Amino acid sequence: MHTLLDVKNLSFGYTKEKLLFENLSISLKKGEIKAIVGESGAGKSTLFGLILKELKPLSGTIQSARCSQVFQDPYSSFHPSYTLINQIEDVASLDELEKYLELINLDKELLFKLPHELSGGQLQRASILRAILMKPDILLLDEPTSALDNVIQLEVMQMLIKHLDSIAMLLITHDIELAEWCADEIIRI
Repeated sequence: MHTLLDVKNLSFGYTKEKLLFENLSISLKKGEIKAIVGESGAGKSTLFGLILKELKPLSGTIQSARCSQVFQDPYSSFHPSYTLINQIEDVASLDELEKYLELINLDKELLFKLPHELSGGQLQRASILRAILMKPDILLLDEPTSALDNVIQLEVMQMLIKHLDSIAMLLITHDIELAEWCADEIIRI
C-alpha cells in the first residue's frame, strides 16, 4: 500500500520550552483510519495545522498527499453570507453530489441556503459533503460527528468508512468508543 501521510520525528510547541509533542511519528496508508485522542490542549488540532502546512514544525518532516478537512465547528467553516452550494462549488466538483447527499442523509435544497439557516447537524453533514467532493487522498476529521445525534453519527461514520477504499482518514475525537470502533490504530497525544 502506498503511504499517503508520513510524519517522522515531529516536534512542535508554541514555545521551545513547552512542546506539545516531541518525536511524533505517524504513517497513514490508503484504506486506513487512525484516531488521535488526547486531552483538550494536547495539540490534536495543531497536528492538523502542521499536516496542512499552516504551521511549521520545530523539527521533523511531514510528507502528505492531498488533504481536505472537516472542522469541529461547522459554523466557522462556512462563510455566513454565501449559500452552501456556492461554497462547495468554489472548491469541489459537483459530479457526485447526488450520490453523497443520499449517503449522508442531506436534502439537496438545504445547500441553497445560508449556513445559519441549517441546524448544526445539517451543517456538519454539508461540511463532510464538501470535504469528500474535494476528492482528497486524506480526510482530516476534527470531531466530525460531535454536532450529530447518535443515529446520524453512526450513519455518517459508516458512510465515511465505506469511502475508505479510495482514501485514508485521520480522526481527532474525544469519543474513545468511536475511536475503538472505527480506527485501525489509536494514537494518544
